Amino acid sequence: MKKIKQFSQILLIAVFLISCKSSINKESPKNNFEENIFENTNSEKKRMEIKFSCGDDRISEYLDSGWIIVKEDSQEKICTWKSVPANNDCDMEKDKGCKITKPDKIGEEKTYLLEKLL
Repeated sequence: MKKIKQFSQILLIAVFLISCKSSINKESPKNNFEENIFENTNSEKKRMEIKFSCGDDRISEYLDSGWIIVKEDSQEKICTWKSVPANNDCDMEKDKGCKITKPDKIGEEKTYLLEKLL
């Protein structure tokens, strides 16, 4: 019985080793040629992200300096806040607890991703 177990283990290991060897031989041959990689050292790029909020848009200064807009995104943003009384009986000077702060002006925040060749 022991000899049968040992024989089956040896057979299992032999099958495993033979299958590994055959899979190694079937791999595609590797080519030893070098790939041509074109690198232009003069085309380094510099990137910058800049944000302008609430109508303050000075992007033309950057465009005049040679920057190019790669991506532009905009979202709504609160520009200013104002304090108002919570009710008609509220005196905001005497009772600070009845003061409510809420948005006054809502504008737009623009985010630009700029790129410039060096």
